[in-house]
Amino acid sequence: LSVTGFILKLSQSCHQSVTSQKWRKIMNNVILSGRLTRDPEVRHSQNGNEDRIVARYTLAVDRVYSKENQQADFINCVEFGKLAEFAEKYFYKGIKLIVRGRIQTGSYTNRDGVKVYTTDIIVESHEFAESKRTSEQNSNAPISNDVPAVGSDGFMNIPDGLDEELPFS
Repeated sequence: LSVTGFILKLSQSCHQSVTSQKWRKIMNNVILSGRLTRDPEVRHSQNGNEDRIVARYTLAVDRVYSKENQQADFINCVEFGKLAEFAEKYFYKGIKLIVRGRIQTGSYTNRDGVKVYTTDIIVESHEFAESKRTSEQNSNAPISNDVPAVGSDGFMNIPDGLDEELPFS
């Protein structure tokens, strides 16, 4: 087998490996951590008997070069179905999230006849990157009063009258 033949055979083998289903899932994989720049924009549509829901939001992802020179990238994210329903209920401006998904590019022609190119993250999973209390403190939002205060020992105080409802004594 010549060197050229060997390289050609190796190239074909690598191409088959990379184009397999397993590798395609690994190749287009994005994990981002950032804060929502606004509340999600949620749209419901009817397709036959099926209700479809889509949530769109922008994630501000920090680029840290040094403490004096911080910048952010603003990444458009799209969620569908159950993920979008969850986003509609629990996501709000300033919340810190970790999202995992894939990059999807596209284009459309706007009203002025100009072709616009888009890049979105199609979110496949998400999770909160901090507690609700921490998120609200960071965004200077008022903290709800229905959470019991933390005592000097570091534990939450049990509200009066709740002792009878506890399953243990």
